[in-house]
Amino acid sequence: MKNALLSLSIALSISIAAPAAAANCYADYKAKQDNPLRLHYGVAQVSGACNAGAARAELSARLAAQGWTLLNVLSVFGDEGLAQRRDSAGPNYLRF
Repeated sequence: MKNALLSLSIALSISIAAPAAAANCYADYKAKQDNPLRLHYGVAQVSGACNAGAARAELSARLAAQGWTLLNVLSVFGDEGLAQRRDSAGPNYLRF
């Protein structure tokens, strides 16, 4: 009986956690290039943990590969915040 309850408990935990893990995570950020100075605001999809620290680590490397320096991660958000940032990000909307 204990094994059946444990199995049921594990199955319920997995089914509840699975949809949350499947959600998309995005970050909006500011970045720069030097010589000449160029600044941009962008929105990027990030993988892994959906928090500012994880987004900062992932975006720093991704932007550096294209000659940009990450200045700041402004926020992290899910699908619900994506559309409202599209116009502000312009060509840097999901670019990096």
